[in-house]
Amino acid sequence: MQDFKHIHSAHCESGVTSLLLKHNGLDISEPMAFGLGSGLTFAYLPIVKLSGMPLIAYRSMPKAIIKKATKRLGIKLQSQTFSNQQKAQDSLDRLLDEGRFVGLQTSVFYLPYFPDNMRFHFNAHNLIVYGKEGDEYLVSDPVFEYTVKIHQKDLLKARFAKGALAPKGLLYYIDSKPKEIDYPKIIKSSIKSTIKEMNAPLFFVGIRGIRYLAKQIKNIPKKYKNDLRYPRLYLGHIVRMQEEIGTGGAGFRYMFASFLQESSSYTNEQILQEASKMMTEVGDEWRVFAQSTALMCKNRKDFDFDGLADMLNKIVTNEAEVYKKLKQIK
Repeated sequence: MQDFKHIHSAHCESGVTSLLLKHNGLDISEPMAFGLGSGLTFAYLPIVKLSGMPLIAYRSMPKAIIKKATKRLGIKLQSQTFSNQQKAQDSLDRLLDEGRFVGLQTSVFYLPYFPDNMRFHFNAHNLIVYGKEGDEYLVSDPVFEYTVKIHQKDLLKARFAKGALAPKGLLYYIDSKPKEIDYPKIIKSSIKSTIKEMNAPLFFVGIRGIRYLAKQIKNIPKKYKNDLRYPRLYLGHIVRMQEEIGTGGAGFRYMFASFLQESSSYTNEQILQEASKMMTEVGDEWRVFAQSTALMCKNRKDFDFDGLADMLNKIVTNEAEVYKKLKQIK
């Protein structure tokens, strides 16, 4: 408990990954953890619903970042899910008694330290438990600037929330680490993996997925005529998934840009510096897109579905150029 140092992060899973690595002797920044975990992606999944809307993901699936990052670093990560809540609590208590810092997957909605206006049914929020005092757990939630406490009943409720991406009591911790790490090799491997995923030959993933989303926005007037009730909710959902859940579309692009910049010092690849600058500019474009969309949802700007689709197509064209640039790495 006394040795734990909380760090405020941009995103929950990459923040937890970085913090667990730091407390196990590896000085890995959050952008580096995000990049090594191939966190950057895009997916538009209409068959998977979140609050009745299609799932739009700007990062890899939950648990993928920490699993990929630790695997590439040669770190042994132990994880476990449970069907019994008491066993889940007993396992967490045992690990804390052993002096371990434990990562958990939880539901934001059932974490009482979140302000009411920030609590919604999202079951893939990561945090670290680093101790226990009586019936309360000591929590390092990376999206907060300070540590918090939570009663064991509330934490169990958050760990066993139902619905999409149900956590099932998931806990994880680092068990061991290698003596030496070949950073240039794993950095290039991570970048190659991201390039491959963003260029996947599937209409709903990566570059093609972003173009598919632009097409859906462009077709809104044909589908809904003059009824703007669903289109307003739909556009609001896009912004929410982009900018409010985690760090979103723009934030993840900025984080990947930071990863590329930091990686250049490990690999001496000038291309990484150039790609970092390009991706930062793409992040700026994503943020302008979100701002324009939000203004339309709030009736502060006239709806312009063609304009939003064109803006998104321009963004994806520029983002595709980043991956082309990265392919030039030796």
